[in-house]
Amino acid sequence: MTPSIGSLPPKYRVTVDHDRCMLCGRCVENCAYGAFRMENDRILTNSRVCTACHRCVAFCPRDAIDVSERPLDYRSHPVWTRGVREAIYNQARTGKIVLSGMGNALDYPMIFDRLVLDACQVTNPSIDPLREPMELRTYLGKKPQRLDLKRREDGEVDLLTELAPNLCLETPIMIGHMSYGAISLNAQLSMARGVTEAGTFMGTGEGGLPEPLHPYQGHMIVQVASGRFGVDIDYLERGAAIEIKIGQGAKPGIGGHLPGEKVNGAISKTRMIPIGSDAISPAPHHDIYSIEDLAQLVRSLKEATEWKKPVFVKIAAVHNVAAIAAGIARSSADAVVIDGFRGGTGAAPRVFRDHVGIPVEAAVAAVDAKLRNQGIRNEVSVIASGGIRESTDVAKIIALGADAVYIGTGALVALGCRVCGNCYRGLCPWGIATQRQDLVDRIDPEVGGRQVANLIHGWTLELMDLMGAAGINSIESLRGNRDRLRGYMIDQALMDVLDVKSVGA
Repeated sequence: MTPSIGSLPPKYRVTVDHDRCMLCGRCVENCAYGAFRMENDRILTNSRVCTACHRCVAFCPRDAIDVSERPLDYRSHPVWTRGVREAIYNQARTGKIVLSGMGNALDYPMIFDRLVLDACQVTNPSIDPLREPMELRTYLGKKPQRLDLKRREDGEVDLLTELAPNLCLETPIMIGHMSYGAISLNAQLSMARGVTEAGTFMGTGEGGLPEPLHPYQGHMIVQVASGRFGVDIDYLERGAAIEIKIGQGAKPGIGGHLPGEKVNGAISKTRMIPIGSDAISPAPHHDIYSIEDLAQLVRSLKEATEWKKPVFVKIAAVHNVAAIAAGIARSSADAVVIDGFRGGTGAAPRVFRDHVGIPVEAAVAAVDAKLRNQGIRNEVSVIASGGIRESTDVAKIIALGADAVYIGTGALVALGCRVCGNCYRGLCPWGIATQRQDLVDRIDPEVGGRQVANLIHGWTLELMDLMGAAGINSIESLRGNRDRLRGYMIDQALMDVLDVKSVGA
C-alpha cells in the first residue's frame, strides 16, 4: 500500500558545478550518508539524505559543491511550522518517538546575550593582564568555613583544619561528560590530550574508561549513572573525581539508550555488557529516591576510594533546582553540576530536548542565592553546563555564581563538528559520533588534542582580558560578583531571579 503522506520536501539541496568538478571522487568517499555517487563520469547527488555536515564542501578541491537550506519549503504558518509537521509525518509513518541530537532548537531568547559585562574606567582603573598577574586557578570541592591554626615555637604555623580533597584547575573551563559509545574513542582521546595540556579535566560519560584513556586518568572525572555501566573499583580509583549523574539538561527526567548496533567488542568490554546489546539507563537510580539515599551513595563512593576523591552530583536544571542543590550540598557531595536545557546530546526525544528544563543562567543564579541564604555556599562548588558557547558566557555564568563550567558541543566543534544534529544515527562523517572504524579514523587524536587545547587556551586568554577590564585579577573575585553584570531587554521577573541590575543603573 502506498503511504498517503508521500515524500517530504528535502531539508537541503546539494548541487555540483560540473564545469568546476574534476571527478576526483572525494565527495563520494567522504559522505557517510550516500548523498553522492559517480555515474557515467559525472557526480550525481541525492539531496534527500543530506544532513548539511559540510564534509563534502570542506574536502572538495575545486569548490564545486554547494549545499543550500530549504530549497523547497512548506507553506509558511506561524503555528504549523515545518518542524511540527515533519514530526507528525514521521510519527504517522513509524509510531515511534522522534529523536534529535544536539541542544534545544527552539527560538527561546538567549539570556547570555541579554547580559552585558561592566568595565572599569578612571577611579577604579582596569588591569592589564599582559603586565599584571591574573589568577585563574580554580579549586573544586568543599571549603572550610574557617581555618584553625596553631603557632609553633619556631614561629611556623600548623594547619589544624582537615581539608577536603579538591580538584585543581588551571582554568575554570572543563569538558563535560560524553560517553565512549556516544562518541568515538579518537574523539575522547583528542579531548583527553587537550585537557591534559590545558591543566584541566574532562568527564568520561557513563560509558566507562577505555584502556587507551588510562594514561590521562589524572585528568578524568569518572561518572556513575543509573545504568552503572563499566563501574567497578578499578574505574573509581582511576578517576581524579567521581560524578553521580542524576539528570541531563537535554533530557531531564529520563534515562539514556545506546543502541546495540553501536556496542562493538571494545565498547562491550568497557561497559561490561554483551556485544550487540542495548545499553539502557533507567530514568531513576533504583537505589536513590531521596536526598538521604543520594547521601548514602555519595558516602559509599567516598568510602570505596578511601575519601581521597571529591564526589560531584549532576542534575538537570529544573524549576526546583535550588532546593535540590541545597539538599545535595548537605549530602557530603563536594560539587553540584547544573546542566541547562541547551545542553547537547547524542540523542534525545525532541519533545524533551525542546520543552523540558530551564536555562542554566537562571538555574545557577537561583542555586547560588539559595546556598548563600542558607550559609552553605562554601559547602559545595557549583559547575555550570549547557549552552556555554564562548568565553563571555564563561565570565557571565561565573559572575552569576558558578565556580567553573563544562563545555561539550564547543569541544566537538573544535574537532570539526558541524552541529548537524544527526549524532544518533552513528554515521558522523567527521568521526565524532560514530563507531564505524573508517569514520573514526578520520580524527587524528594528536591533531584533535591540539585543537581542543587551543580552544581552551584562547577562551582562557579572553577570560583574563574580560576580568582585567572589570578590574578583577582573581577568578575567585568574579564568582557571584553580580555588580559586574547588567541586564539589557530582560523582564523584571527574570532580573529578580538573576539578581542583576538593569543597564544604566
